[in-house]
Amino acid sequence: MNYPLAYFITFTTYGTWLHGDIRGSVDRSHNKYGDGFLPEKESFEQQDCKLLKSTAVFLDEKDRDIVLNAVLSQCDFRGWFAYAVHIRSNHVHIVLSALEKPEKIMTTLKAYSTRALRASGVKKARFWTTHGSTKYLWTKEKLEAAIKYVRDGQGIMMAYGHSKNKTEPGAKATGGILLALSLGL
Repeated sequence: MNYPLAYFITFTTYGTWLHGDIRGSVDRSHNKYGDGFLPEKESFEQQDCKLLKSTAVFLDEKDRDIVLNAVLSQCDFRGWFAYAVHIRSNHVHIVLSALEKPEKIMTTLKAYSTRALRASGVKKARFWTTHGSTKYLWTKEKLEAAIKYVRDGQGIMMAYGHSKNKTEPGAKATGGILLALSLGL
């Protein structure tokens, strides 16, 4: 199998981004590359809300640190190169290189993040939505754009971080964002 330069993986917390949401969403019929999002529609969102089995999950600062460290530890352990990671209150963005399929990577990161959150005492039935977004980044330009989006397109930056010297020297992994500046961004 030919692997891309990197993947841009995004997943959301449970119950925080329902079909019909103003930000757009995908379903089984709207999930191909280049497809548009489902239209904003309050009835879709209300219907999905009724199907929730527990309350929506929002990650506070402590939770975001736990998820960040879980992601970084799995990247280190598995030899994945994390270019950028941003943990938000209701979603996670990761840009990384690996010689594996992105669905397996996402499943692994969700599982280890869940274990870490539960080990810290956070009690939730579910933390994450069923799947997420797995974009293949085949060119340096696409990789740079994804890193820039994660770094600059997510509102106020939470913190800088590093994973075994894979990013800028002297940075700390606290607060929720990992930036690898190896591309000169």
